[in-house]
Amino acid sequence: MSRRSFLVVVSVIAAVLVAEVTAAETTAVLITVDQSGKGNFTKIQQAIDAVPENNREEVFIVVKAGIYREKVVVPANKPFITISGRRAADTIISWNDSKNTYNSATLAVLASDFVGRYLTIQNEYGAGAQAVALRVSGDRVSFTACRFLGHQDTLLDDIGRHYYKSCYIQGATDFICGNAASLFENCHLRSVSDDVGTITAQRRESPSENTGFVFLGCKITGINSAVLGRPWGAFSRVVFGFTFMSDVILPEGWDNWQDPSKQSTVYYGQYKCYGKGANPSRRVSWSFTNMTAQDAAPFFTKSFIGAADWLRPLPKHFKRAFSSRSHP
Repeated sequence: MSRRSFLVVVSVIAAVLVAEVTAAETTAVLITVDQSGKGNFTKIQQAIDAVPENNREEVFIVVKAGIYREKVVVPANKPFITISGRRAADTIISWNDSKNTYNSATLAVLASDFVGRYLTIQNEYGAGAQAVALRVSGDRVSFTACRFLGHQDTLLDDIGRHYYKSCYIQGATDFICGNAASLFENCHLRSVSDDVGTITAQRRESPSENTGFVFLGCKITGINSAVLGRPWGAFSRVVFGFTFMSDVILPEGWDNWQDPSKQSTVYYGQYKCYGKGANPSRRVSWSFTNMTAQDAAPFFTKSFIGAADWLRPLPKHFKRAFSSRSHP
């Protein structure tokens, strides 16, 4: 082994050891939400309200199985919160609102450094208006093994850097929309439109914005037909890589939202996708159907969202901040 190789190996081992030590020493404030009254609170919003403003500690909110019919907001001044169920199908946050894209969300995450795990978040309103299940407007936010259910604008991926892993996202019209910089890894996207669905409506508005939606190793299914996206912003950017596309995806792949001027400014790419809906031969001429490895390299990595600096491990130790009591 050369000296250079030896130093690289030593550096890698040192980095791993530092990460393990950091993870082992991580302690979080534990809060339990349980509708039966056996936790600290019976509602999720009560638990969030109990977190101090400008919080600097990790707070881990465990939500016991149940259907929580409430509209939940994580304020911008309450960072470092994790909300975790045990299984998404059993831990459901549900509401029915259609005020508008920004105010209708069942769960609105406005804070930075938020983590969501094993939750179903749904807006039951249905077709006919913007009805957001999840709004994410904080920076450094991640969701793992969650389900987002809605119809129009299901996931408002608004602003900030976000990571979604092994999530299920269902909707019909523009059901992943916004101007965040987000990586979706191993996610399942399902279109349930009665007509032609639209999976994404990304809102990048200038070439200087480092935003866009990247889908890596995902799966697209659905009913009827759908397009991969249309431009909410003139410089909309969406890239799919190593993704299975069923025949729900129309051959043209993308829509210009009745504005041909955006065809020269959007960036819509596809790299090594497969399935009946992934055939590049009839894609619109203004999309990148045959991205090279060099084209793809900046997108299909967590570096696209700078995740190495902020994705954090689960806490190893917990402390209780509340006495064992429940609230009505």
